[in-house]
Amino acid sequence: MAVTGRPWRGGIAVLAATALAVLAASPQAVAADEPPTIVVSDGVTQPVFGYSDAIRERLFIDSTFDSDNDGLRDIIAFDVMRPKATADGLKVPVVMDASPYYTTLCRGNDSECKVDLDGDGLLDKWPLWYDNYFVPRGYAVILLDMVGTGNSTGCPTTNANQDNLSAKQAINWLNGRATARNAAGEVVKADWHNGKSGMIGKSYDGSLAMATAVTGVQGLTTIVPIGGPSEYYDYVRSNGVVTRGNSYVSYLANVVTNPERRDYCKPVRDALGAADGDEHGDYTAFWNERSYVKKVPKQSASVLLYHGINDDNVRADHMSKYWYALAENDIPRKLWISQEGHVDPFDSRRAVWVDTLHRWFDFWLQGVANGIMDEPRLDIERAADVWETHADWPIPGKVDTEVFLQPGTTGAGGLGLVPTAKPATGRFQDSRTQSQNTMINNPEVVQPHRLAFLSEPLTAPLHISGTPTMQIRASADQTDTNFGVILVDYGTDERVAHRASGEGIITLDTQDCWGESSATDDACYRQTVKRVATADTELVTKGIMDAQNRQSIRVAVPLVPGKSYNFSWPLLPEDYVFKPGHRIGVIVVASYPQYSSQADTTAANIAVNLKSSKIVLPVVGGTAAAHAAGL
Repeated sequence: MAVTGRPWRGGIAVLAATALAVLAASPQAVAADEPPTIVVSDGVTQPVFGYSDAIRERLFIDSTFDSDNDGLRDIIAFDVMRPKATADGLKVPVVMDASPYYTTLCRGNDSECKVDLDGDGLLDKWPLWYDNYFVPRGYAVILLDMVGTGNSTGCPTTNANQDNLSAKQAINWLNGRATARNAAGEVVKADWHNGKSGMIGKSYDGSLAMATAVTGVQGLTTIVPIGGPSEYYDYVRSNGVVTRGNSYVSYLANVVTNPERRDYCKPVRDALGAADGDEHGDYTAFWNERSYVKKVPKQSASVLLYHGINDDNVRADHMSKYWYALAENDIPRKLWISQEGHVDPFDSRRAVWVDTLHRWFDFWLQGVANGIMDEPRLDIERAADVWETHADWPIPGKVDTEVFLQPGTTGAGGLGLVPTAKPATGRFQDSRTQSQNTMINNPEVVQPHRLAFLSEPLTAPLHISGTPTMQIRASADQTDTNFGVILVDYGTDERVAHRASGEGIITLDTQDCWGESSATDDACYRQTVKRVATADTELVTKGIMDAQNRQSIRVAVPLVPGKSYNFSWPLLPEDYVFKPGHRIGVIVVASYPQYSSQADTTAANIAVNLKSSKIVLPVVGGTAAAHAAGL
């Protein structure tokens, strides 16, 4: 059950007679006068500590904020599991997953929730596999309930400061800078902690890891964000266009709130909905505290970053913008990019991921010299279960290469490395109902609501790595319109079916096990395989903008009808190889209803100056490679 009160205040009943469970003795034999230590063999920590006899606690910390405005500081709850040997002097680091989901949507592909079977206030069932695997290897695991969720008090604020600072409270406690109590109100100290902590999590959990890291809090040594939003503006907006509207910020806050507290937290959600700017889509101060990229200079924690390049929930620009900022600030880092959508690496490349994560935490938290930071910085999935390593991302040798839009005599226009010799104009009318399939299909047929440009069949592979940019000079006969662009691979191939059910994976009925189990918590999870499909086209990447935000996402300036302007906007980042014989397509549209939730209503007639319009592709090998491919 979720806690809605404050366990140690004002006569409120305690959750349990004790918040500490010590079961059987540790299997590790040590001399009486020597504290137990981890065991390292083959370059990694070994499972020499018990799981069934691990110490389990539920603790509570007074936060520094009051999210529900009730005049009392919120209380952050978290569950701790640590080896029994920590009671005998073993010092261990922490692996923490801070989440808003433990009692609502739950976690992982197996949808595991926190479960207290016997009502003693301690978890019997721990979501995910981190406890089963890492506790026997000499780690403590903390599952923290974000403010307003699970056993924490207050109300969720969808990545505002109250959400973002929730996990920092536990990091401060671990390092002696905050006070935690058990359900009986007794002060509990982390005298078993070795001073180092790591955070991990997928999606919202990943954003909380980044949010904690960019506070610069001392004691957070490393983070592992998996498909997490790094710029919340980009989660619900794109260059002035609303991609998720209808007060999505307050909607998400409601989703993660315990059902019995949703009415209570409605005033907080209403305030979020009133401030989110759905009516215009511009960047306002509301988004500043929900931005982690600009705060990276405060960060010292290393990063193992994972993202599906085809994630259409938390899109890949969250990965790229954060990664670029890490590089600019020389933060130690590694990156995995998969072909799936919003999928955890445990369900994409399980054995290699577990091994990599194990060695990453051993290096950063246990001080094991295993050479992981000497390995290539990038692991990238090129096709289903076909992985490559590279020195960095974007892949070294990438050069931003101008590819110009060319007029066509009939049907589609062309693409070339030099602009058209003579002035030429492409015209189309905005359609707020045009489907994505209509935009992409039949590129050689003239259609009234798009412009299509096709390369000749490629004579060699063309590899792009990074963030493409669309640059056009255009006019409209209205004071406002949107612009969209789609980069397409026209060529038959087998690819990961990331738009199908499962976002690129199929979940099987069989299981495998990762770690140790107890009577109430097993370490076994359903296995997966990649879902693939053969198709004649692939939407490689896309981008949109509001024409009124051509100068800034903060300020909208109406167009003067008939006047030409320069418009430039990024596409989502990509790492993709166009194969020989395939054709590259660039589709230019106005409204893009399958990308945005609020298509423009002006039905503007748009004229594009082709001589001054181009797409800038991050080509590995630059112009020479583009020439070799036949552009």
